[in-house]
Amino acid sequence: MKILVRNLERTVPEAELLELFKQYGTVASCNLVLDAETGKSKGFAFVEMPNGREAVKAIKGLNTLRLHGHGIRVKAAEEK
Repeated sequence: MKILVRNLERTVPEAELLELFKQYGTVASCNLVLDAETGKSKGFAFVEMPNGREAVKAIKGLNTLRLHGHGIRVKAAEEK
């Protein structure tokens, strides 16, 4: 399941985000979205978790978590 993580403080490193999600199960990928010009975080990321149950637990467990002073928003990503 692909998960969208929003409202990230722009200094949160991808490795820290990966460790948060690993607490809930297997993570296939973790991609912090960066600005092409500046190389800095845009404040959101996509996490892929192959096990649906683990992904749902991660969404429920991490949504509204305060990380670096920001309440992050975590939900299933919508397919385009």
